[in-house]
Amino acid sequence: MAVALLPAAFAAVIAALLICGGGGGAEARILLTLNDFGAVGDGIANDTQAFLNAWNAACGSNEQAVLAVPAGKVYQIWPVQLFGPCRKKLKLLIAGSIVAPASPDAWEGRDPMKWLYIYGVNDLSVSGGGTIDGMGQEWWATSCKRKKTQYPARRLQFRRRRVCNVRRPRLIFKLTFSQALHFEECRGVSVQGVTFQNGPQFHLTFTRCSDVKANFLRVIAPADSPNTDGVHLNDSSHVQIMDNLISTGDDCVSMVGNCSDVRVKDISCGPGHGISIGSLGKNRTTDMVENVKVDTCLLTNTTNGVRIKSWQGGMGFARNLRFESIVMKNVSNPIIIDQYYCDQPTPCANQTQAVEVRKVEFVDVRGTSATKQAISIACSDTVPCRQLELKNVNLTLEGGGMAASSCYRASGKSVGTVAPPSCLVKD
Repeated sequence: MAVALLPAAFAAVIAALLICGGGGGAEARILLTLNDFGAVGDGIANDTQAFLNAWNAACGSNEQAVLAVPAGKVYQIWPVQLFGPCRKKLKLLIAGSIVAPASPDAWEGRDPMKWLYIYGVNDLSVSGGGTIDGMGQEWWATSCKRKKTQYPARRLQFRRRRVCNVRRPRLIFKLTFSQALHFEECRGVSVQGVTFQNGPQFHLTFTRCSDVKANFLRVIAPADSPNTDGVHLNDSSHVQIMDNLISTGDDCVSMVGNCSDVRVKDISCGPGHGISIGSLGKNRTTDMVENVKVDTCLLTNTTNGVRIKSWQGGMGFARNLRFESIVMKNVSNPIIIDQYYCDQPTPCANQTQAVEVRKVEFVDVRGTSATKQAISIACSDTVPCRQLELKNVNLTLEGGGMAASSCYRASGKSVGTVAPPSCLVKD
């Protein structure tokens, strides 16, 4: 293998990576490509073993390695689990395309939740301008979408959508879909400049990770594709999600229990379900989310805007959250806090325990609402929402007219002009 044998533009990128140390000292680097390990790259051949062999060589190298997925090639990769720790920092340069097998049957005998799964790898950079295609169409076809049903959340009503699987003869999974690229127990991970499309379920997931960057990404799936969240965080901290275009069938960005110190900025979201914190507290679990800032985002034609959702019976808190400089265009439920979240086909039982929601700010939120109720805040009788702030909010009905707000057991303050008028009770 030689860099000169690669396409010219790709070779230039590789050369720059090898020359630039990206830090203080000049450290030797080694370039490996999937083709070096026998990959075909025609989108038909199964290149999984070549990918595994290339990963093991790069991860075990005594020199910093660049593992390249060459441009102009399509590599079909079956479910793989890539483990660390690696000896040195590692760059995964995706200039071509990585695609999943079209049929979910490829997961038979494997964990159906995992396609590209990376565990225990620190200081990993994924970039290159290429594509990760989850080929989710056949997965989505195994789902059923129940009719939207209204469940009462005290004085408010929220429409719900439930998606479920139908068992097929050769499929072994129940209510679990594959996640496209999933990092677990990783530190110092950067995913930048890559396109994700058609994930069976979540496109990019971080579980128990820290010091994460997910920037300059394109995430694309049909508006009716179920559970195709763009970027999803679980039990992760010190995360930056910036400059991304996300258009999917579910949340553009979502985060669940035990996430902290998260910055979400410059996101174009829509269609999809908006930007969500939660759901939290399902099955009486304790979840904690704090120190989250979401700002400078555009949401278009989404079914929710910025949302906090928790189940009855949960414990923990969602606090120190700030949503700022958010523009809504034809968004249903632009601002929503729901402590009565119930994503199941039958109504949830009333419970007194709840995840506490406190110190939440909505600042400079403006645009148009597709629903009459632009601000919906439904909080627990026993653990009400406190220290909420609405500041310089201007939401009108799409097509003109006044929107409305509705609050239950929610207190705080309004600052500046707030339209529709604030429904918060003063603390």
